[in-house]
Amino acid sequence: MIFADLGLSTEVLKAVKETGYENPTPIQEKAIPYVLMGRDVLGTAQTGTGKTAGFTLPMIDILASGQAKARMPRSLILEPTRELAAQVADNFEIYGKYSNLSMALLIGGMSFSDQDAKLDKGVDVLIATPGRLLDHVERGKVLLNGVKTLVIDEADRMMDMGFIPDVERIVSLLPPLRQTLFFSATMSKEMRKLADKFLMNPKEVAVSPPTATAATVTQGLYMVNRAEKRPLIRKLLKQEEVKTAFVFCNRKKDVDILLGSLVKHGFNAGALHGDMSQSHRMETLDKFKNGEIKILVCSDVAARGIDVSAVSHVFNFDVPTHAEDYIHRIGRTGRAGQQGHAYTIATKSEDKYLDAVQKLVGKEIPVLTLEGMDEISEEAAEIAAREKKTDRNQKGGSRRKTDDAPKAKTSRKKSEPAAEKTSKNSGKKENKAPNATTRKGRPPRHANDEGDAPVVGLGDNIPAFFKIPLGKTAQK
Repeated sequence: MIFADLGLSTEVLKAVKETGYENPTPIQEKAIPYVLMGRDVLGTAQTGTGKTAGFTLPMIDILASGQAKARMPRSLILEPTRELAAQVADNFEIYGKYSNLSMALLIGGMSFSDQDAKLDKGVDVLIATPGRLLDHVERGKVLLNGVKTLVIDEADRMMDMGFIPDVERIVSLLPPLRQTLFFSATMSKEMRKLADKFLMNPKEVAVSPPTATAATVTQGLYMVNRAEKRPLIRKLLKQEEVKTAFVFCNRKKDVDILLGSLVKHGFNAGALHGDMSQSHRMETLDKFKNGEIKILVCSDVAARGIDVSAVSHVFNFDVPTHAEDYIHRIGRTGRAGQQGHAYTIATKSEDKYLDAVQKLVGKEIPVLTLEGMDEISEEAAEIAAREKKTDRNQKGGSRRKTDDAPKAKTSRKKSEPAAEKTSKNSGKKENKAPNATTRKGRPPRHANDEGDAPVVGLGDNIPAFFKIPLGKTAQK
C-alpha cells in the first residue's frame, strides 16, 4: 500500500513525498482512514512505529476547511513531555507546509507572552503539555469549547507521570461532541478503563503486541558489580561501532556523574535531564541530531519524543525501575527498519527490575561476556577505593566540626564568672539576660525578636492602685 491509497489530499501527499516516505507504516495504514472518517480511535503501538504521523496527516486534511477564532483552538493535542510536544509540532510543520494552518506550542520553559500572542491570533492546532495548558486556561488566555478534535498521545506515560487528573480536567472543558484519538504504547486494564471515559464507540487499531520489542534491535545483558559499570560502559563505547548512542540512567545525579566520567576519558558526550532549562535541552538535542554530540547521557525524560533515525546503540546504564520504560528506551534504536543494538548493564541489586522487564517482553535477555573483564574489575576496585576514601574524609571532616563545638561552649562558660565578679565589685546586682539556648536548645518563652534582652519589670515604682486592699475597693 502507498500513501495515495489512504485518501489523503494532494497537498499532504506532496509534503510526504518530499520527506522520502512512500509506504505507510502499519499503524498509519490502519489509523489514517478511520481518522479521516471522523471516528474515535484507540491506538496501541510501540514507539518508533510512525504513530505521530498516523494522526497528524489526517488532521491536516480535516482542518483544511474552517477558520480559527481568537483564543479558541480548533484541535488539541496533549503530550506528556516538552520533547514529545516539540516533535509533534515539527511533524505539523513538515507535513502541513502546503496547507495554510496555524499552530501554537504550549510547553514549559517558554515565554508566556509569545504563546499568548499566537493564541490571540487564533490557531488551528494547539499542541500542549497538560500543566502549561491549564496555566493558560486559568489566566483566561485560551478557551477550549471550540475544540473539535482531541488527541491524547502517550497516555500510559501520562499516567506514569501523574497527569491524568489534569487531563480529566481539560477534557471536562471540551465540547462533548468531538472526535477523540487516544494512543498508548501499552494497553493495560487501567489504560482501557481510562480510554472508556474519553472515547465513544472507538475503532481499535494495534500493530503489534503492546509489550513487544522491535525485531530489528539486538539485545544483550551484562551482569557486573556497581563499581564496574562506568569502566564497562566506556569499554563498550570503544569496541562497538557506535554512530550515535543513548545512555540511560535512572537518576539525574548519575547522569551528571557518568557524563563527567565520559568527558574525562575523551568521549564526545552530552547530557539531558529534567533539571535542565528548556533552552539548554533544545540546544543539546539539536547538537545530538546534527551529529555534534555522539553520545547522549540522559534520564527517562528522553526515552520518548526524540525522533533520531540514525541511533545505532542504546545502553541502559541502569535497569529501568518501570519495565515499560525498557521498551521505550530501546525503541530509540532500530527505527525505520534499520538494525540497532541495545545493551543493559545490571547488578544483583537490580534483579527484581530485570525480572519485571523480562516478564514484560516475554523472553530472557541474553547474558553476554566481554574480553578484558579482569582489567575492568581492577579499575573498578580502584574507583571503589577512591570513593571509600572520599567518604571517610568527608565523615572525618564532619566529626572534627562536631568536636570543635564543645570547646567553644567551654570557652564561653569560662568567661561568665569574670562578668559576675565585675558585677559584684560594682556593688550592684546585675539582671543577667536569659540564655537563648535553654530548654534543650530551644529559645525561652519570653525571648523577643531582639535576642537576649533582659525582661524589664516595675522595679520600686509600684502604682498606688495596686496597694489598695480589695475589701476597701468593694466598700467604695
